[in-house]
Amino acid sequence: MKESILVNEFTDGLLDPNKPMLGPVKDGGLIVANTAPGCWGPMITPELKGGHEVTKPVFVEGAEVGDAIAIYIKSITVTSTVVSSGNEFTVADNFLGDPFVAGKCPHCGTLNPKTKLVGIGSASVHCEVCGKEISPFQFTKGYTIAFNEDKTIGVTLNKQAAEKAALDAKSYMAIPDNSIQNPIVTFAPHDMVGTVSRLEPFIGQLGTTPSIAMPDSHNAGDFGSFLVGAPHGYSLTEEELKSHKTDGHMDINRVKEGAIVICPVKVKGGGVYVGDVHAMQGDGEIAGHTCDVSSMVTLKVKLLKNVSIDGPIILPVEKDLPYLAKPFTGEEKERALNLAKSWKVESLEDSAPISFVGTGANLNDAIDNALERAAELLNITVPEVKNRTTITGAVEIGRCPGTATATFLAPVELLEKAGIYDIIREQYNL
Repeated sequence: MKESILVNEFTDGLLDPNKPMLGPVKDGGLIVANTAPGCWGPMITPELKGGHEVTKPVFVEGAEVGDAIAIYIKSITVTSTVVSSGNEFTVADNFLGDPFVAGKCPHCGTLNPKTKLVGIGSASVHCEVCGKEISPFQFTKGYTIAFNEDKTIGVTLNKQAAEKAALDAKSYMAIPDNSIQNPIVTFAPHDMVGTVSRLEPFIGQLGTTPSIAMPDSHNAGDFGSFLVGAPHGYSLTEEELKSHKTDGHMDINRVKEGAIVICPVKVKGGGVYVGDVHAMQGDGEIAGHTCDVSSMVTLKVKLLKNVSIDGPIILPVEKDLPYLAKPFTGEEKERALNLAKSWKVESLEDSAPISFVGTGANLNDAIDNALERAAELLNITVPEVKNRTTITGAVEIGRCPGTATATFLAPVELLEKAGIYDIIREQYNL
């Protein structure tokens, strides 16, 4: 059992509970991970069997099915200096059913073939077996963006600069040594030039291992719905997806440094993994993708025994809470108490913020899932959760088509019964 563990190994795109985990790390220990970019690099690397390349899961000592693991995000340091991204279209002949999972060479028929890069540009990914170009994805509109030294500002590049970066793509993207993805900067997209953006890095994939083998990017209700009845070898039923997934693929921009994510344990040891760090992203990730970067991430894990949850709970940093869900100040509490007395209301609720993640095939399903998870954990009705979310919180979009959060002020009494109030009190200094 280790006090801390350095992780620089990656999955092949699959989260498989039957494969050995790294570790174990002790309860209260640290995981330091050198993460690889998600999305576009793996998307043009058909050898990977998922849309991302996340770290190998870490076994947390003492974690059993039915527990939860609180993951404290201690730090996120972006190591890439140039990345590429954009909106995509798929090349129908170059995959079997799902371009994220089952890339296929249409020329020699090889499924999940190894590839080699030939030159730069959108036709640079070639099958190692037959030598033909085979990327399952191309850009509709794409961009290459460079970051300043302190990683606070990014600027999109012109054709000449994008092609310069493409010639040394792996270095500019700081692709970790053990990663096998093709660096997307090789494509040198440059459809937007001179656009300025702020960096606010967060983690797109953070969670625990599902209890059945599934592609990493599909460990969520929206992308996971592509697995239902799929023609490739990772097909699941709707019930299998619902019961086994842990929703580690959230793309919720509040999963940043200082936040805490409470994750379900559905396999012995939990299997904590991380990846797909984003440099920035507005709510919804409406383009389908954002600026995926390499990074160094430091996490602290804390075991919550007998806290049985179906999906993640986020405790964002206070400034990221919806206005209505922020903890009340002493002055606000005093005003509320005076108002209550004037109406002969004898006591006031003591409340604290909590944010439930929900996923589904679409946003309506995702919101319903978040509300249902909240109701189940707190042992109240969904209509009550809706009321509380409406007047003391908000529903926010994580990712289209189907990741959302329901955030609200919950009664402390219910949070204590659920076994999670202590960590909430710690997060918000209550």
